[in-house]
Parts: sequence; structure tokens; C-alpha cells
Amino acid sequence: MQLVIFLSSLFLFLVLWSLAKLLHKLWWNPLRIQRMMAQQGITGPPYRFLHGSTKETIKMHMEARNTPMSNLSHDIFPKIQPQINKWIGTYGRNYLSWLGPQAQLVITEPELVKEVLLNRDKTYPKTGNRGFPKKLLGDGLASTPGGEKWAKKRKLANRAFHGESLKNMAPAMVDSVHTMLEKWKNQEGKEIEVFRDFKVLTSEVISRTAFGSSYIEGRNIFQMLTGLALLTSRNAFTIRLPGLSKLWKTVDEVEAEKLEKGICDSIVQMIKRREKKVMAGEVDCFGDDFLGQLVKALHDADKSKKITVDNLVDECKTFYVAGHETANSLMAWMLFLLAIYPEWQEEARMEVLNVFGNKDPNFDGLGKLKKLKLPTTRPVVFIPFGFGPRSCVGMSFVMTEAKVALSMILQRYSFELSPAYIHSPAHIVMNRPQHGLQIRFHPLTI
Repeated sequence: MQLVIFLSSLFLFLVLWSLAKLLHKLWWNPLRIQRMMAQQGITGPPYRFLHGSTKETIKMHMEARNTPMSNLSHDIFPKIQPQINKWIGTYGRNYLSWLGPQAQLVITEPELVKEVLLNRDKTYPKTGNRGFPKKLLGDGLASTPGGEKWAKKRKLANRAFHGESLKNMAPAMVDSVHTMLEKWKNQEGKEIEVFRDFKVLTSEVISRTAFGSSYIEGRNIFQMLTGLALLTSRNAFTIRLPGLSKLWKTVDEVEAEKLEKGICDSIVQMIKRREKKVMAGEVDCFGDDFLGQLVKALHDADKSKKITVDNLVDECKTFYVAGHETANSLMAWMLFLLAIYPEWQEEARMEVLNVFGNKDPNFDGLGKLKKLKLPTTRPVVFIPFGFGPRSCVGMSFVMTEAKVALSMILQRYSFELSPAYIHSPAHIVMNRPQHGLQIRFHPLTI
């Protein structure tokens, strides 16, 4: 009897202790942070039990996505980040919001943004990913906190995207654009959904440049990553009780785990095939493409340069997601602007024709293009590829790809927006045209 009473008491104590810890995490600590920040002049939407301010955020995003813009305005911030736009107006340039019980200090003052991104005193460490983002990017370069581990990955990525490597990638980019343009020949004068075609193009470019002769397998990996990226975006504001996912998984969580395993298995199989060819003496090295450099690092005798299989898989995923989404979005919006400003389009075309004539773009000539480049605004006001020591290592890769594609389009076509286009920018992984980008192309007679 005493044992039963003891066990019952112990069980009750453990239950109460667990509840106390849960309430501390979900209620007392958020309120403590909210009160502490308010004393420093930082306010924001009030914390709501468990969901924080995510219900309001989701509601505003749904309303924004369901309301296309009435004109071709460039004032898209209220559309793609409606909660930030609203709360800046209510609480000021810097405010406190909540992703569930997790506090988020949102800063929009340029000088503060610059201080955080430069991080000279190592005051702002990068936190790792969890949940869906962890499955999507793993512990790749973009997710790894600073230190030796990050420095090693950054050095490896720098080698993959230095000038000579990019020069070697340019012909593969040209070939992929030719494939897209060949398809367009049968649709000249008709409406073409270019955002969809750019998605295919950028996946083809990454597959060829990252995996070389294995690019068909690379495309299969890309399709799985695309599905995982959409799941990640769909669950961006989903709040789960701590530990609940270990007991019960949602349909999206089950699908995400399946895709994550499929991606890993596919990349590992490509690694094994390359290793087998080298061991059999069929080739002298693992290859000069991105995958080849990673496999070389996998076998490096120098421990300071050596990476693990998990590292390799995560770097491939990061390259795919970051390289594809940024290039796709960049090219779509550049074409959109050229379509609605015909005078810009003509200036850009004249420059391309002066540099390349009717010949395919070459890497050396791309550097001479001054119209097709990102504008230099004040630092941290316009930062599409980040700023500071963690700025995007693949920026030159994406810009090279965009210049190649747009140059080849401008050489062949004049173009305009289709009347079917609905102006509704949306933030889904990157900023994209929610309903696609419909363009009409007209062959040039030169």
C-alpha cells in the first residue's frame, strides 16, 4: 500500500513539475520578456498563449494573398510582409513579435541592420534550423553558426564559385537557355508563362553545373527539394507543442521526412558511383563540378578540410534551394520590369547587341554589361544577397545565370506583359508572382 501511495505521489509530482515547466515556457517567460522589452521602449503585438502573434500573421498573409493589387505598383511591401508593414506603423521601426512562445525582435532601421549583419563583436550568433527548415537545408553553409566549421564550409564554397569556376559553368548555362528558347519558338506571339519556364531553366542549370554528367539525377533531387520547400513555406507559422511531434506527426511532417530521406539516399548513391569510378581507374578524379569538389573534401586526408557525408548532403541541398529560388525570382522580376518599361528594355537590348551581336554570350562579355546588373543603393537598404561576412557566396553564380538568360532573350525578342497577368507578388520561400508571369514575345528582325 505504501509503495502504491509513493508511486502515485511521484507520478503526481512529475505531472505537476512538467506542467510547471510547460507554463514557464509558454506563459511566464514570454510575459517576462515582453515586460522587460517594454521597459526599454520596445513594444509590439501582445503575446497570446501558445500561438504568440502567429494567428494575426497568418490571417494578414491570407488576406494579402487573396487580394491582387489593382495596378502595377512597386509598393509591394504591404503585400509580401503585411504584418511587418502594419506593426511598424503601430509600434515603430523596431518592435517585438512572437512565433509561438519564441520572442522575435524585428529591426528595420538601416544602421541597426548593418550592425547585426556585420556582427563585428560576434554578438549576434546565428541559430540553427529546426523543424521543416532543418529538413530542407540541414546544417549547410546558410544554417551553420560561425566559427571554424562555418569558415571551412565557406572556403569550400568560395572555391566552387570563384571566377574560373564560373567561367567553366557559363557554357552549360547557355546550353540550358537554348533548350528553353527552342521551346518558345512554337509559341512566338502567344502568351508564355515565363515564371514556370524559368523554374525549369534554373533547375536545369544547377543540375548541370552541380552534378555534371549526373544532372538528370540532379533534376530528380531538385523535384524532391521543391516539394520540401513548399511544405516548409506552408508550415512557416505552424506552432507545435514541445515534444508533440515525437508522439504524433502531421501529414506534412510525414511527407517531409519521406522527401528528406529520398534526397539523402539519391545524393549518397551519386557519391558511391563517383567513388566507384575512381577506384576502378575509369577516371582520375571525382570531377570538377560542385559535387566533385564536395566528394574530394569527403576524402581529404587533411582533417581541417575533410567533411562528412551529412555535410556533403546538406551543402548540396543548400546550393539547390538557394541557387534555384534566388535565380528564378531575380530573372522573373527583371523580365517583368523590362516588360513594363519598354525604354529600359530597348536600352538593355542595345547594350547586349553591342557586346555580343547575335552570338551567344560569353563569360568575359558579361562583365561589360552595365544595364543588366543590380543597382548599388545605400548599404542594407537593398540587400537581395545579404550583407557582411555571411553575404550570399553564390551571388556571382546567380547574376551570371541571369545575365546569360536575359541577354539571349533580348537578342531574339521584344516583349510585353500579357493582359492575363495578375499583379500579386507573394512571399513563398522567395518573392514570386503568385499567379505566374505571363509574357508575350515578338521575334526581332535584325
